[in-house]
Amino acid sequence: MNKSIKIGGASGFWGDSVIATPQLLNGNKLDFIVYDYLAEITMSIMARARAKDSTKGYAVDFVSSVLKLNLKQIAKQKIKILSNAGGVNPAACAEAIRELVKELNLDLNVSVVLGDDLIDKKEQFSKLHIKEMYSNDLFPKEEKIASINAYLGAFPIAKALSEGADIVITGRSVDSAVTLGACIYAFGWNENDYDKLAAGSLAGHIIECGTQSTGGNFTDWELVSKDLHKIGYPIVEVSDNGSFICTKSKDTAGMVSFGTVAEQMLYEIGDPQAYILPDVICDFSSVVIEEIAKDTVKVLGARGYPAPNQYKVCATYSDGFRAGHVCSFVGIDAAKKARTFGEAIFERSKMIMRMMNIADFDETSIEIIGDNSQYSNKSSNVNNREVVLKFASKHQDIRAVGIMLKESVGLGLATPPGLSGFVGGRPKPSPIVRLFSFLIDKDQIKVTIDNGTSQYEMKSSSSKEFNLNSIKKPSAPNFEDATDKLTDVPLIRVAYGRSGDKGNKANIGIIARDPKFYPAICNFLDEKVVKDCFSNFLEGSVERYFLPGSNSINFILNDVLGGGGPASLRNDPQGKAYAQILLDQTIPIPAKLID
Repeated sequence: MNKSIKIGGASGFWGDSVIATPQLLNGNKLDFIVYDYLAEITMSIMARARAKDSTKGYAVDFVSSVLKLNLKQIAKQKIKILSNAGGVNPAACAEAIRELVKELNLDLNVSVVLGDDLIDKKEQFSKLHIKEMYSNDLFPKEEKIASINAYLGAFPIAKALSEGADIVITGRSVDSAVTLGACIYAFGWNENDYDKLAAGSLAGHIIECGTQSTGGNFTDWELVSKDLHKIGYPIVEVSDNGSFICTKSKDTAGMVSFGTVAEQMLYEIGDPQAYILPDVICDFSSVVIEEIAKDTVKVLGARGYPAPNQYKVCATYSDGFRAGHVCSFVGIDAAKKARTFGEAIFERSKMIMRMMNIADFDETSIEIIGDNSQYSNKSSNVNNREVVLKFASKHQDIRAVGIMLKESVGLGLATPPGLSGFVGGRPKPSPIVRLFSFLIDKDQIKVTIDNGTSQYEMKSSSSKEFNLNSIKKPSAPNFEDATDKLTDVPLIRVAYGRSGDKGNKANIGIIARDPKFYPAICNFLDEKVVKDCFSNFLEGSVERYFLPGSNSINFILNDVLGGGGPASLRNDPQGKAYAQILLDQTIPIPAKLID
């Protein structure tokens, strides 16, 4: 039984830098390196690749670049590799790695976790009249479905390690499962070690997005702007009691601080007391984040509750087509010129579509970047001399969006003056991919581990259904300075912020820079303020949750992303800039605290 293990996070998405692995191998004395490749849109891309070639459908570059270039050094340092690079074809990914191991003449065992892929059950799901868990929509038509995958957990990964695997590949597992799997294996945690499982999941959540916890996307970006190309990838040293220390690769740029780690903790979570994973329900509200040395942060205080008896399942399906393009306008009234041109593109396109008996667009979008188009309370007296026009549309008929793209060029000589742009080919229509999420009982899914010579079936365990309503919610702290003189300051002066997405929802985590600011932030930054700030986009409600352990607030904005991801026409379809917009708002703070 180990007392602690060191885990490096080398990938936050499919497309992360190849520099991560050699950097982490450079003198960091790691026990594990974990790789997260999968997002919902990634699954649909991989599904299309598998449809064209049955041997594809996984992160091919994980094998051809990452492992091929580094596997000898990985083997020499006896580091175990855990990754969800298997995508929708984990068996093919594992087989490709076994071939690589043989080619490099190494003695490494490769196991793969199977069972998440449910595409063969789409007919069955269709007949069950399943409803989408957020929108209540009916199950998509079978012919439109690209992928269906359950989010598996960490215990199969730990089992594969205990059976002698040096490399474990999964399909769709939750992002933090590779880190938690290493902890379960190393420390012998069981299904009832709720607090430890929650802590291991939090460690995984901190490093699952790579450099986002070491200064990437950080509010105080200028502190890490020097040598940004040398930014370090994250490392967690997890203890057997669940507490862990966050650092980064030695001799690298970037930073690890209270702010960088706190921002990542709140990234893309919902209710912080009900962060539901296959292995445990996590409560991060009391988590304490403490700087103990330069680039060294200790994290403790995560709580856990019994795991749910169901897996979350995500299907991706096609829903028509979308297309868009950008161009710039320069000079006096640049924004007016851009909008006039954008509107003319759609009117010309619709005129041609009527001639061809094609219905109107399902949705159109015009955004003038540089004209504060992302702001709901923008200043009206700003006359920018240089803007970018982004226009886009959706339609069930690919011809319609094709017409729009063609006419955006055809109107080029009829435009107001000042049109310019980098010369390149006209973009092409792309399929709209939507998400459909639902739950399925764990005993309906057969999870197996294949080590290349034999298979082992994991037995599903069930627990008493945990009542989330039994968790006592923290309330806003007492604002003792309410009668003092207040002064308006930009929120960014007293808080950090980070935002992200889940489907058509966005979350914005706000963290007080100093505990003394937290009561005022909680008192003045409420749901109405956030709702007004995003009134241009927001179609649903705003929820607010308190995390007193880290002096934080998490806001959930429902129905705010225009469908989200590749289903949206927005310039920011994943809400990545929402925290920056909110941090730009002013908030009353007791003057004595600012002074």
